[in-house]
Amino acid sequence: MGNTLDIKTKGIKAETLTHIPKDYKSPNSVKWCPGCGDHAVLNCIHRAMAELNSEPDNTVMVSGIGCSSRLTYYMNTYGIHSIHGRALPIATGMKVANPKLNIWVSTGDGDSLAIGGNHFIHTIRRNVDLTIILFNNKIYGLTKGQFSPTSERGFIAKSAPYGTVEDPFRPAELCFGARGKFFGRAIDVDLKNLTNTLVSASKHKGAAVVEVLQNCVIFNDGIHNKFSNRSWRKENTILLQHGKKMIFGDNDDKGIVVDGWNLKAITIGEDGYTLDDVLVHDTTIENDTLHEKLALMGTDENYDLPVALGVIRDVEAPTYEVEQEKQIKEVQAKSPKPSFEEFIMNSGNVWEVE
Repeated sequence: MGNTLDIKTKGIKAETLTHIPKDYKSPNSVKWCPGCGDHAVLNCIHRAMAELNSEPDNTVMVSGIGCSSRLTYYMNTYGIHSIHGRALPIATGMKVANPKLNIWVSTGDGDSLAIGGNHFIHTIRRNVDLTIILFNNKIYGLTKGQFSPTSERGFIAKSAPYGTVEDPFRPAELCFGARGKFFGRAIDVDLKNLTNTLVSASKHKGAAVVEVLQNCVIFNDGIHNKFSNRSWRKENTILLQHGKKMIFGDNDDKGIVVDGWNLKAITIGEDGYTLDDVLVHDTTIENDTLHEKLALMGTDENYDLPVALGVIRDVEAPTYEVEQEKQIKEVQAKSPKPSFEEFIMNSGNVWEVE
């Protein structure tokens, strides 16, 4: 598994070294509830890093606060378990200071969309080269069952015993509203798609958001059953793949077509629709209108459409840390670096006392 790295040493026959998932596993005991979706996500991160052949000593996992943020302890990489909602600015500072680092962020719907909401949208807007894994279980699990920014209207929780009276955030809308260039989605128990989506996110140069529909077995068990249950998953989800027709269903006989300004699910061969009418997925379209419509399938007003999984958007754009470094070099080239004394004396903030 993973890419190979050829090492040639003088007097020694060339050997092929390959990273495997266990290279990224720490010896720490994993302390999540049995059955928690976080176990599957951790497994897929290990697999994805092995496939990418990421060097553990050049990789950093940064997290905030929450069940998902314990993930840093289970990685054999550098890691920072930071403070509530602040994982992204910390990761941004690290990336700007050392652009060569491979930085991943583990965060939850409460951590990143409530107290960390401002950092979430601005990290995406700046297009900092980070792989952001957003665990969305629509609940505060670590603090024992309060509703979160992604909990549905009317959801009954310890902090809303009669049901919430507010509409939730949709992570995809925030991402696209912040002019995001990469958005993917996966179910925690769909190991193949989750691993592939994480690999694509890490390869993307810029802020890459992967929303993981994750189950909390204690406080919100079954919240994603409509999409995660194998019995009807193929009828209620669609795996989008770049360059391929948008087809889904148990028999791959359904597809997505354009219907005026909206998207529509059809059965191929019925009502005059043929395979030629079905849309072909293109992750690289600069205009995000179609990508956002795809990402919002399966929500309230689009309930009859399947939820989109896989890489929905993957567009190239300048990254923050590269542009920052380029600007610094340009300024330094025009103005030779002064000594500290020259800097102080020419700063305009010097007074002579007589």
